[in-house]
Amino acid sequence: MGHTPLSPDEVILGLLAGSSSHGYQLLEYFRECAPLGQIWSLSTSQLYVILKRLEHRQEIDGCEFFPEDAPPRTEYWLTELGQHLLSLWLNEPYPSASTRHIRTVYLSRLFIAWRLKISIQPIINAQRAAVVSRRQQLIAQHHQTPPGVQYLSLDLIIAELGVVLEWLERCEANLGILPLLTE
Repeated sequence: MGHTPLSPDEVILGLLAGSSSHGYQLLEYFRECAPLGQIWSLSTSQLYVILKRLEHRQEIDGCEFFPEDAPPRTEYWLTELGQHLLSLWLNEPYPSASTRHIRTVYLSRLFIAWRLKISIQPIINAQRAAVVSRRQQLIAQHHQTPPGVQYLSLDLIIAELGVVLEWLERCEANLGILPLLTE
C-alpha cells in the first residue's frame, strides 16, 4: 500500500468486500450527500477507470449481466488478492500523519472497517501513534530551526498536528456515533 497518490482504490475494495456490486451501486457511496461524498470527489468515469485498474491488477473480478429493464452491467467482486490488500490497508501499522491523508484515508478506513464490522480501535491507535511520532520529530526540528519561513512553517504544522490529536481523541470518545457513518 504505502503512501501513493490518493485514490480510493482500497475504499472500492472495502465496498466490494461487503457484497458484489456494479459501478452505479458503488458510485452511490460517493455522491455528495452519501457517506464517502465528503471525503472523495469521484465522477462516474473516474470510478470506472478505478474498477478497470483493479480488475487489471486482479484485485477484483467482474462478470457482465444483462438486466431486462436496464443497460448491460458488470458486477464486480473481490478476489483473494483484493481481500489480502484490503486487509493490509485496514491494518496499516504506520499510516501517514499528513492531514490530507487523515481527512481521506483515515476516515475511509473508519467507514470501511465499521461497514465490515471490524474493530476500529486499532485504526485509531495506529493513526494517533503516527501523528504523535511525527509531531515529536517536528518539535525537535523546530527547536533547531532559526527564525524565518521554515520556522513558521514547522510551527504551523506542529499546531495543526496538535489539533488533529485532539480530534482523534474525539473520534475515540464518540465511537457510538459511527453507525451514522453508514446512513
